[in-house]
Amino acid sequence: MAELSRSDHPRQGALLLALSALLFAIMGVLIREVSSGVNNETVVFFRNLVGVFYFLPMILLRGFQPFRTQRLGNHFLRTFYGLGAMYCFFYAIAHLPLADAMVFTYAAPVFTPLLAWWWLRESLTPRMMFMVLLGFAGVLLVAKPTGALFDPKGLIGIGASLLAACAFVSIRAMSDTEPASRIVFYFSSFSALLSSIPLIWAWQPLTLEQVLLLIGVGLVATTSQLVMSRAYALAPPGKIGPFSYLAIVFSGLFAWLLWQEVPGLSSWIGALLIFFSTLLSISQSSGRSSKG
Repeated sequence: MAELSRSDHPRQGALLLALSALLFAIMGVLIREVSSGVNNETVVFFRNLVGVFYFLPMILLRGFQPFRTQRLGNHFLRTFYGLGAMYCFFYAIAHLPLADAMVFTYAAPVFTPLLAWWWLRESLTPRMMFMVLLGFAGVLLVAKPTGALFDPKGLIGIGASLLAACAFVSIRAMSDTEPASRIVFYFSSFSALLSSIPLIWAWQPLTLEQVLLLIGVGLVATTSQLVMSRAYALAPPGKIGPFSYLAIVFSGLFAWLLWQEVPGLSSWIGALLIFFSTLLSISQSSGRSSKG
């Protein structure tokens, strides 16, 4: 099977990553609603199970051919990273203030360019790290984390960030042969199988409303995964990573619209820093493309 070279289209990748961030924020709203009465294990399982059914129409129309792969081990490794990050993140949401859990989630882009440089030998410039750290400073201002950030349970949050970064880079590593739909299909399938095991002791009866919310979580999450996988296939994480910080801006907007959580001055400053880091990313991308 002929391999494809990894793409380098930062503008397209950045736009898709911004869309993925919007979808991720919507998923967070749904998880916040459903988690009041549904345990962590059930939320993770349904999020993955719905992802498997997401691909049934494609399988019925085209058969299994689009999902044949010679890199099953790589897909399982990507699942290990992604599922581990998911459990750690949901644990952080359940046991830490929401702001602290959000900081851990959006710390992943800090590690991603470093991992891509070490793992894939992709470029890592001081400007890239400045963009990433500037965006993360904005995240801290928006989230306003408490002292619980340094709680021993915070190690779980750090684990979520590192595992998520590994997942992003593993997607990029497979993008030379594996399309986004195949990557997400195997992630959903393996994750559904593995996350079904805890239900042996954690299963709980669900209401119709809870089931509908869980289906919504799965549909939005899988769509976000597809868009994100395509984004990281199009461009190196170091160039477009700051765009994932937009998720916290979108989350703030939803919190304002749905729960009347009015952002303070530091949140506005943080949002401006996030936007500035993404603008720097766009200007770098356009500068490089004009030279090419």
